[in-house]
Amino acid sequence: MFNEFKKFAMQGNVMDMAIGVIIGGAFGKIVTSLVNDVIMPPIGVITGGIDFSGLAITLKEASGNAKAVTINYGAFINNILDFFIVAFTIFIVIKQINKFRKKGEKKPEAPAEGILLLRQIRDELKKQKD
Repeated sequence: MFNEFKKFAMQGNVMDMAIGVIIGGAFGKIVTSLVNDVIMPPIGVITGGIDFSGLAITLKEASGNAKAVTINYGAFINNILDFFIVAFTIFIVIKQINKFRKKGEKKPEAPAEGILLLRQIRDELKKQKD
């Protein structure tokens, strides 16, 4: 069972996914800061000073001790941008890893011309026997 699990865990897709999860977690705060502090302000200027993180639809106003019920679609837009930046980063890293893997693998050599001729001779001799 251990060997089967080891074989499964060492497959390329599982390793790629694990690397992606680790990188995504490690850069999560950096990406959030990039989106909130670098990307969204210029987009807000282009759109007339709109701060996306504050965009919300109020379903029920605050009353007494109860908070307002809102749909925060601006925060959702920020999270979508976070996702795309993390996904792109992971894509680049995985692409580089696969590039290094391919360099390490040797392409099978084509059979020499003499071997091909010997195979043809063998096949012709088989035909003559039949």
